[in-house]
Parts: sequence; C-alpha cells; structure tokens
Amino acid sequence: METSAKLQLVIFSLLLLLATIHGAWTHDSSHTERKAYIVYMGDAPKTRKPAAAQHHHLLSWVIGDEKIARQSRIVSYGKSFNAFAANLLPHEAKRLQKHEKVVSVFPSTVRKLHTTRSWNFLGMPLSVKRNSHIESDIIVGLLDSGIYIDAPSFDDKGFGPPPSKWKGTCQLGANFTGCNNKVIGARFYEKGRDPRELNRSPVDDEGHGTHTSSTVAGVTIAGASLYGLGKGTARGGVPLARIAMYKVCWALGCNDMDVLGAMDDAIHDGVDLLSVSLGGESTDFFADSLAIGSFHAMKKGILTSCSAGNDGPDLNSVENVAPWIMTVAASGMDRQFRTRVMIGNGMETSGVSINTFAPKKAMYPMTSGAKAVNHSAKQDFYTLAKRCDWGTLDEKKVKGKIVLCEGGGDDTVIKEMGGLGMIMSSDDHLDTGFTFLIPAANVDTYEGDKIDKYINSTKNPKAFIYKSRSVNVAAPFVASFSSRGPSAITPIILKPDITAPGVDILAAYTKLASVTGYKIDKRIDVYNIISGTSMSCPHASAAAAYVKSFHPDWSPAAVKSALMTTASEMKIKDEFAELAYGAGQINPVRAVHPGLVYDLATTNYIRFLCNQGYTGTALSIVVDEHVNCSRISSIGGHDDLNYPTVHLMLENPNSSISATFHRTVTNVGYGKSVYKAIVKAPEGIKISVVPDTLAFNQVKEKQSFKVELKGPPLKNNISVLSASLEWSDKRHIVKSPILVFLPPLRPY
Repeated sequence: METSAKLQLVIFSLLLLLATIHGAWTHDSSHTERKAYIVYMGDAPKTRKPAAAQHHHLLSWVIGDEKIARQSRIVSYGKSFNAFAANLLPHEAKRLQKHEKVVSVFPSTVRKLHTTRSWNFLGMPLSVKRNSHIESDIIVGLLDSGIYIDAPSFDDKGFGPPPSKWKGTCQLGANFTGCNNKVIGARFYEKGRDPRELNRSPVDDEGHGTHTSSTVAGVTIAGASLYGLGKGTARGGVPLARIAMYKVCWALGCNDMDVLGAMDDAIHDGVDLLSVSLGGESTDFFADSLAIGSFHAMKKGILTSCSAGNDGPDLNSVENVAPWIMTVAASGMDRQFRTRVMIGNGMETSGVSINTFAPKKAMYPMTSGAKAVNHSAKQDFYTLAKRCDWGTLDEKKVKGKIVLCEGGGDDTVIKEMGGLGMIMSSDDHLDTGFTFLIPAANVDTYEGDKIDKYINSTKNPKAFIYKSRSVNVAAPFVASFSSRGPSAITPIILKPDITAPGVDILAAYTKLASVTGYKIDKRIDVYNIISGTSMSCPHASAAAAYVKSFHPDWSPAAVKSALMTTASEMKIKDEFAELAYGAGQINPVRAVHPGLVYDLATTNYIRFLCNQGYTGTALSIVVDEHVNCSRISSIGGHDDLNYPTVHLMLENPNSSISATFHRTVTNVGYGKSVYKAIVKAPEGIKISVVPDTLAFNQVKEKQSFKVELKGPPLKNNISVLSASLEWSDKRHIVKSPILVFLPPLRPY
C-alpha cells in the first residue's frame, strides 16, 4: 500500500506540473497562445526507438521548427501506452488530430481528485496558492495522545532541517525511535500515565494525536482510505509545516500537570501555533490549565486553537472559552457515509455508520433486544434488553444473528455473544457515522419501529447490512454533538468562535490500536475515519497557520479575527444560531485578505479581566508587571473588549434590548480605502453603527466605531435574534455576527 501511495504521489506531482505549465501558457484565450494538449497515439510503441524521439519528430512536422518543437514537448508516455503532452497552437492541434498515427488530441485540464474532502470543501484544493518558504518554517505544536511517526502522512522526504528557531527536543522510548524533518519534536509527560501502560514514549497507541497531527500538517498521500471508504488524497492544511508533538493524554485522560508542563515547554521550544483537541468543564480562567498556558502563549505571539467540546446540542456546554483562545465547533461536510440495510420482507432503508464489513451471505437471521431478553435473570431486564445493555440478553438468542437495539446499543455486547450485526434505532447523532466491531447501522426511530414490527410478525426474520458508501448531503451544518454556548464563565463573549469540519474525517492513524480501539477488533490501518470537535480543531489550527504563512508578523488576535470575519455562512442553520457555530465556517483562502482586523494585545485582555472581577494584585503576578485596574482606561461599552463578534444575553423575558459595543478595526488591506457599514437585522431589533463610514489613508491605520442595539423584550417563543454587521469597501467584506439571546428559565 505504501509503495502504491508513493507511485500515485509521483503521478499526481506530474499532473500538477502539467497543470502549472498549462497555466503559464494560457494567460489568455488568444489563438496565438500555446496551450497544453494531450496527444494520444494508442498502445505502447513496439519498437526499441524511444517514444520521445517519435513524438519530437511528429511535433517538428506539425510545428515546422525543430527548436520550438523541442521546447513545446512537456512529457512523453511510452511504457503502457503511447502519448505525449505538448504546448500547441489551436491550428497545430487540429492538424495533429488528422495525422494517421494519432488517435485523439485534447486540452490538458486540471481534474478534481476524489479527495478526503475537508480541505477541498473549505476551498483549499491541492493547487491553492502557498507561501512555501514561510510555511515550511512554521511549527505547529499539538497537545494530544502522541504520534505514530511511521504513518505515511509524516514522511519527511524533501524536507530540509528544522527551522533555526527550533529549541525543542525528541524523546525516545518504547515503539518510538526518533523524529525526522517533518515531525521535528516529540515529548511525553507522564504525570497522568497509568504505570501499567506499556509505551512510555511519545508514540501514539490510541490514534487520536496521529489523526489530529496529520489533519494539520500531514503530507499529501494519494490513495488513502479506511478499507476503501473515503478513498482519495489525504493531506493536512499546511503540508509543508513542521509538527511538534507533546503527549499529555494517556488511557486515564489528560492530566492538568502534564498539560501545563507541555505548554510551558512548547512556548519555549519555539512553536508558532498550538492545537489542543482536549478540554474539561469550564472554570475560572486562572484555575484552568489551558486558559493559563494559552494566555502565556498569546503573550509570546502564539495562537492557541482548542476544541469546543462534544456535549452538544445542550446549551452552556462549550469549553475552552477564554477570549484569547480560538474555540472551534464542529461542522459536517457535503459527504456522509450511509449504510444500506435490507430486511427480509423487501423493506430497504439506510442508516448512518462507518461500516467497513462486506457481508458474505445474502441474508442473516435477525432478532431484537426485546426478543433476546434473558428470562432466567432474577430481575426484569425487558426495558434494558431493548437497548441491548450488558447482562440483559440471552447469548443463545443472539448468537449468529443481527440484533435490533432501541435507543442505541453496545456493539461489544453483541460481538461477545456471537452476534453478527446490529441495527440501532435512535434519533440521536444521525449526522455522524461511527465505527463498530461488527456490521452496524444507526437508523431513525421511524424506520426502527417498522423493523421491529417485521421482527415481531415474522417467524424467521432476516436482514442484511451492506458496506457503507458515501452520499452527498447539504452542508455545512453544525454537528449535533458539537458543544453550544453561551459560555458559563463569560457569557458576555460569544463562544464558540468559529466552525470547521469535524464529522467523518479521514486522516492518519496508529498501527498500535485497532480501528475501534478495542483489542478484540483485528482491523489495523494507518488511516481512520473519526468525528468530534477534536477533528475540527486541527482544521482551524491549519487555517491559522496558512494565514500566518502570509502574515508572519500578525498577532494571534489578528489571525483569529481574519478567520472569523471572513467565515462562510452555514448553509443549514441551527436553532441556536451563532451559539452553535460562532462566526461561521472557516474560509482559509479568504482569510489571507480580510481587509480589516479586530486586534488585541495583552493589555486589552488585562483590562477585560479587570472588568470581570480579577484583581490588579493577581493580574500583576500573571503578567509580571504592576497592574492597577482602576487606572486602566476603558474602551466602554457592554463587553469592553475589541472582539470580532457581538453578543448580548438578556437577563429575563421582560428585559429590553439596550446595549452599546465599542470596536476598533485595523486596516490590513489597501492603503487608501473607504468602508461602509451594512447592517442585516431581523424584526424586533434596531442596530445603529456610528460612524457608518470608515476612511483609511494607509495600512495599519486604526478607526473606531460603536454598535448600538435597541429593541423591546423578545416576543413569546423567541430566544435568539441573529443579525450581522458587514464593513465593505467593495473588495472586502468584514462580517461580524450580532446575537441577542434569552436563556431558558431555570426550573427551581
């Protein structure tokens, strides 16, 4: 498989070279411009004479100039078939088409590969413009479960030595023999390590860290798939960047001591960004290891990107909410994996799952958890048995059958009892596929009820679960599992900040764990398909690195602002709007040229913390300089922070809408430019922007304005008003979401 992937990579590189030359020769559509054409001449030549010589002779004939002919030929093919590519004028192509030895002549076009989808979906095709020299000097640090460096995604072929700024190290240990010029650093922290764990090293024996690392910066690998699913080209968002892994997560979790130790090292080592796909219950900023570490990273110019959490769709579930962190929600792409299910009576439906198994028979016996209940048990297990809970089923009734489980199901239970498959009936997380130990599909309860009726009305019910296939769906949409705002710590700030793909993501994996993570699962692969905000976070991290490769001098807040104000709208809206997806879906290419940014420095965050009740004494220790909160000038307004979004949370249903927000934007677009405000607001709220025109004379110039919100209490059954402010100079659109939210009344 590895050899095949390298061969496909060579072929792809060749096609990319052809596309590049094609672009250079096709500046316009003039008939005097040469364009790249493919000249196909059938089967491979039988003579010993090199194909290139034959092709050159043909080109010399049609062009009439041997020198131009030699310059025009791009490449010859002669091993499996006879063809060549050349830059031709239209009349030359027509003349060649008539030659007796030529089968066809056609323009060389750049074709779409069937990729792993996420980066193409975000508008970053393989041909996207890159600032290669700077990108290759960017170091992305990840706090995760380690890395499996032998995965193809971390091949360092073509990479030079680590950037001179790198001060990190590479720790060796069990199953980890060293780093390379792609993965330039690897450390492990073992305060949270169970002594019984074997691999005392930075190696990834879980798969999570390998997956996130390759999503950020994995090299381009053609032919990647999970047992044929999601087949295409796997790559990171910044494939030229370097990776530094800080292993802080073990079987028991990610210990705060390890997290702080890793962030301490990472900042000193010289990373440019931090990608952290872990979290915990939100707490006071300076009682939160990630908030602390990321604050000090921010002071050193390092942006920290963190996952928002997987406790959605509940409100107030968002994690990693410090304003200096980029908090990333998860969205779905336009590709979903569906698993077809055939029932014995001819009924056919499909469920959601990542099913790699191809059935060997036409039909299999079927039962349900309710019918397979263990009647010999002393307790009435009927309700639990319907869900296929452990200890509630009779092994004899399960063995050799596909089992219908209501409200979910446990594949380990069915597998250990000899079951051959599982159909789960549930309305939860039908937007996300999961991998199981046995053939499985998750159908909605409507379909599940029909299957249950069939089982109960048929003497010998049967079913068949097909291997999953990909289908197109409307996207982007926020994933059901993605944690929602508002922040329980600082509801004054809209969180999450941004959304990125986090559903059914194919990326690199470790060979030290099975596809499901269970030891009884014998499927081992260097790729896996996983979902979670852990997967969306590295997408946003890579997008930030991509922006930084064009603007290495930008502050973390400027990079974050650029991503937020250029984000794409969600095609499928959520009932809680921006509390689910923040500013929208990342658009990395557009973020390189945002026009204006909402910048923030350490002093701005200190002022915000003063207003949140933190004392000058405490903050003086944090920043190692004297802080007197009463003497720090305020920008005024509802939140006193120059944030790219606007959020007002009402106290109760009788609260009127009344708030002012002060903002300052920095011109990072063209020198002289004039931006006009465009407000989009629903009925029930009036939004004024003063001034509504901003004139800039030079780059880096700052202009301030205020946003005033006015309106009556929200009408019955309305809890969210979603609006926006756009600044436009006809070349840039700088968009800030405005959200008014009435939280549900808490029962007493």
